[in-house]
Amino acid sequence: MDLPEGWLRIESMDMDAQGVAHRPDGKVVFIDGALPGELVSAQTKRKKNNWEQAELTAIHRSSALRVRPGCPHFGLHTGACGGCKMQHLEVSAQVASKQRVLEDNLWHLGKVKADTILRPIEGPAWGYRYRARLAVRHVIKKGEVLIGFHERKSRYIADMQTCKVLPPHVDALLMPLRGLIASMDARDTCPQIELACGDTVTALVLRHLEPLSEADKTRLRDFAAQHGVQWWLQPKGPDTVHLLDPQHAAQLAYRLPEFGITMPFKPTDFTQVNPHINQVLVTRALRLLGAQKTDRVIDWFCGLGNFTLPIATQAGQVLGIEGSEALVARSKENYSFNNAERLNNQALAATEFVARNLFNMTPELLMADGHADKWLVDPPREGAFALSKALADIHQARSGAADAVALPAGHEAWQPPQRIVYVSCNPATLARDAGLLVHLAGYRCVAAGVVNMFPHTAHVESMAVFERCA
Repeated sequence: MDLPEGWLRIESMDMDAQGVAHRPDGKVVFIDGALPGELVSAQTKRKKNNWEQAELTAIHRSSALRVRPGCPHFGLHTGACGGCKMQHLEVSAQVASKQRVLEDNLWHLGKVKADTILRPIEGPAWGYRYRARLAVRHVIKKGEVLIGFHERKSRYIADMQTCKVLPPHVDALLMPLRGLIASMDARDTCPQIELACGDTVTALVLRHLEPLSEADKTRLRDFAAQHGVQWWLQPKGPDTVHLLDPQHAAQLAYRLPEFGITMPFKPTDFTQVNPHINQVLVTRALRLLGAQKTDRVIDWFCGLGNFTLPIATQAGQVLGIEGSEALVARSKENYSFNNAERLNNQALAATEFVARNLFNMTPELLMADGHADKWLVDPPREGAFALSKALADIHQARSGAADAVALPAGHEAWQPPQRIVYVSCNPATLARDAGLLVHLAGYRCVAAGVVNMFPHTAHVESMAVFERCA
């Protein structure tokens, strides 16, 4: 069907949740706020030779999947909050869109197609965000303090009175926090409040550029007593974070009840934003891993032990590997804490934690940590390229490839893992690493699927399972 002049048909969504259309001359157009199947008009804002960025100006035929956003601060208008990008799309369609992004990345970047598509991991669409960094600014012209996420495509802070992706008890704190900071002597030198919620404790980390007055500390204490929160202070870098009042402070922690595990953490530690999804993710990952009491398992990029400790309830031996000595020390503490707490449960498997440079891995370094039957890999956005390439180098050398690297003496005794469960927060780097594992390291991708860790955003979390070929 020919369209009226200037109209565009939205064909798909890209990784940033933008609608994708084509001009009659074939040029690709990316349009914020447009959904697949819609007929729209859009005004060009940025133009390149083969693509352009455009702003939605009219919707002539709306998608049946378009819904009313749940937050008054969401939208394309000036001053709209930039924290969410997909509130206008029905939640199940958001998940389907993310699944397409994952499959497209695997195929176009890695030339990999999973044998099976895993059922998406889903949870509550609202009130899920137990971690957040909220920008703070005293706006003298407005005579008020703003606290929240940045405006869409802007460095300015959105004027947020509410945020529906935060837990209700934290959402209710936004306006009181604005009043608190406005009342403080340090209102102009507090650029950020970081939120971290455990199962029973809500911690707020106040970044302050100048020492706080005693009057300000009293204001913080009064606020904590009134609202049931715990204040931490950060005068400089992350290593300076400390409790305002450490005496008798409740422990910040979350539980993985299926495994009888409690994970203490600090508010600046990396923990998953969405605890509901994290519980299901850990359960799914361990089911796919299928660790047995006869297995030795390596958890690469183990962090505080979010996967390591549950694995230790099932495997015979576990090795957690992380890039930071400080994190290794913390994971050891968490392991000891949980072993001591398991009075009526079976003790955790023998578990060791070591620090390694996970972005500088060679076959020799890889083999030095010994054979493992199964791996769990949970890297940051950069992915696990060095790890995947080391596996590929070993396989290519053993296959007699002409340009293969030389393997260390005694390499014959080392065998690659039979199964790898890869948890990813970046589908592009997952696809890159999957290409190495499948085409050069002797694996096949038996399953892959998305994890909707961040509803209403374009962020794609996923997991994939690789089996060693016979």
